Amino acid sequence: MIYFDHNASTPVRPEAREAMAEALAGPGANPSSAHSLGQRARAAVERAREQVAALVGARPEAVTFVSGGTEGDHASVIGMALALEKRGRAIAISAIEHHAVHGAGEVLERIGFRVTHLPVDARGFLDPASVPAAASGHTLVAVMLANNETGVIQPVAEIAARARAAGLAVQCDAVQAAGKIPVDFAALGVDALVISAHKLAGPKGVGALILRDGAPYEPLFRGSAHERGRRGGTENLPGIVGFGVAAECAARELASERTRMLALRGRLEDGIRAALPDTAIHGERAPRLPNTVNASFPGARSDHLLMALDARGVAVSAGAACASGAVEPSPVLKAMGVPRELAVCALRLSMGRTTTAEEVDRVVAAIGESVRAVRGGAAAAAARS
Repeated sequence: MIYFDHNASTPVRPEAREAMAEALAGPGANPSSAHSLGQRARAAVERAREQVAALVGARPEAVTFVSGGTEGDHASVIGMALALEKRGRAIAISAIEHHAVHGAGEVLERIGFRVTHLPVDARGFLDPASVPAAASGHTLVAVMLANNETGVIQPVAEIAARARAAGLAVQCDAVQAAGKIPVDFAALGVDALVISAHKLAGPKGVGALILRDGAPYEPLFRGSAHERGRRGGTENLPGIVGFGVAAECAARELASERTRMLALRGRLEDGIRAALPDTAIHGERAPRLPNTVNASFPGARSDHLLMALDARGVAVSAGAACASGAVEPSPVLKAMGVPRELAVCALRLSMGRTTTAEEVDRVVAAIGESVRAVRGGAAAAAARS
């Protein structure tokens, strides 16, 4: 199989696997234990904290280890909203946020908060002018750095500046951005940043919540003083160690991989357009992640395309929600105003450090064959009916 689904999860790099194996083979001491073995485990956690912090330009003490992006989003959105509750019970999130942020908003709605969804334009871009005003009753704005479906990069620094001027806190999901483009926590000006190990060639089940010093925050997991009181529970030592190594490798290779990915993305898009001129690439007029292409192929439903490509040895993601034989447009594409008939024909193609130019060419050929086959099948079915 050719793997073109790196935005869903990317293979663990050998350096991280080796570091995790070494941690698993150790004595298994708790990093909170006072004895020498416990302190050795603590040193490994703190080393990883430094490595993760360096990837996003943060201080190590700002990093709190969590179980991944979903927990990080819930902890930061809910935790900051609760900390600011006396000032207001309303938050604003962009319409294209990851399901984890929308889910956190749903939890807050259950306890009486109001959630405002900020619109994006046809490029998938959030206008900084849409940030709620100071007198609106909002206390928090959540905006992702790079969209997981289209790869569109948001003007987070400008949004954060407007939010701060209005007295609002800012939460930023940078899960897809970290390790693919430069991320500078201080320059973004946000109060909370969330990243995840398995998106940057680390293990699944570990991530980081990075908090600005003095940021309003109430922990969701309580009852212990782990992670400076921000997240109760014994740390996942092997996962954290693997995360740290993956973050260090990603930082070291960031510039070269970004250049390589941009070249591969151009090769992929040029090849697809040459084979299928009516292809629509979503977000192409906005800044995007170098590894991500979200494209619609008119007349070829994404669920049928997914199966056709899988049969040809290519793994991708559908750009629409497929269930029980029905296809629903992606909420992200709906928010961008993409017509339903086009949105249900979308695929997300995402590359990673293991992707080669030869694989890109093979994927282009497979897409051409698959689209023609699916369109032919649809035409035959229409004729029969």
